[in-house]
Amino acid sequence: MDDTAVLTEAIAAAYVGAAAFRIGPPGRVGVELEYLVRDPTHPLDRPSIARLLAAVAHLGDPLPGGGRITVEPGGQVELASSVGATMQDCIDATGTDLALLRAAFAAAGLRLEGTGLDTSRTPRLVTRHPRYVALAAYHDRVGPKGRAIMCNSASVQVCLDAGDDSDGWTGYRRRWWLADALGPVLLAAFANSPHRGRSGARWVSRRQALRFGTDASRTRTPRHTAEPRTAWTRYALAARVAVMAEPEPLPWLVPTGLTMRDWLRGHGPRPATLGDLERHLGTLVPPVRPRGYLEFRMIDQQPGDGWVVPVAVVSALLDDPVAAEAAAAATEHLRSPVRRHGDWLAAARDGLAEPTLARAALACFTAAADALARQGASVEVRRAVADFAETYVARGRCPADDPRAEQSALARS
Repeated sequence: MDDTAVLTEAIAAAYVGAAAFRIGPPGRVGVELEYLVRDPTHPLDRPSIARLLAAVAHLGDPLPGGGRITVEPGGQVELASSVGATMQDCIDATGTDLALLRAAFAAAGLRLEGTGLDTSRTPRLVTRHPRYVALAAYHDRVGPKGRAIMCNSASVQVCLDAGDDSDGWTGYRRRWWLADALGPVLLAAFANSPHRGRSGARWVSRRQALRFGTDASRTRTPRHTAEPRTAWTRYALAARVAVMAEPEPLPWLVPTGLTMRDWLRGHGPRPATLGDLERHLGTLVPPVRPRGYLEFRMIDQQPGDGWVVPVAVVSALLDDPVAAEAAAAATEHLRSPVRRHGDWLAAARDGLAEPTLARAALACFTAAADALARQGASVEVRRAVADFAETYVARGRCPADDPRAEQSALARS
């Protein structure tokens, strides 16, 4: 379809539903690793885009493992992996590319930080791309949280196939539901952006708390009370439009209160096109986002090579039917749409100190460990998951509870 073609509401709805869930057998795995970048000799400065790109220019595009490097609005660096035929393929290729990326930045006097949120530098765009300028202006209308997320946050985004058309655990309907049910558990287990405010209130994932504090129409989870395509289409069209592209050199427009459905019904400044719809879908950031495949966006960046653990755990729980059944049973208490947002907030605030989330996490990590053994995961991957479970999950803790992370959060609050 031509991205300049004017859309009707019916055509847009059909497109959103079909594009969100591409049907096929699951098994492939990808990951997007976002990192905050700092110059240790000037820790409060933000390296320029030119400096970041110069540091990695010799690595090639794509990297040897198939990954690609991009620079995010605040100067974060993202490594988007190639799509692995299996979880192990994804981890192996990404590990190769990440080692090259770290070495290149170290040679340039820069460091990748394994944390979910930078609380020491004032959020600032390092790009003048009109999309990001407009999106920052949209967020600035209601407060500083959106700009902080754009410029100062980092995550591990695990990407899995949407699934086939069956009614079992390989089917996209059950996989979409299970991804949402697991979301608060994953958020709590991998929380790594601690913050304690002046009032004494503490968050283990300030990154996700900030996200929820922006435009709820674009950040909260959809209601999973309908067929996935119907539910996602309803959500996407009801979400507010954050940016409108304009021809160069004009700045992009920043609408106020206009939903995509309103725009499609003729209430915008001009007719909506497929390109407009695609840009809108790209600004929607619920914890699990269907983009043809499933993006798990609730996981904070991890220290060291800790990113391996969420990749392994998420893929094991979704792609192994036995583990999926166990994970569904473990998250039975998280199914009520009435209390759903409260579960997400509890996960971001308390992590695995919340007893019901702790019990669910322990059951899910146990199921994932068993699945990894069945799937033939490497000894290194299985050991990483076991060590994480012993250090954190079995003790009702998450990386944000580490003394060093807590001390850093206190020093920056």
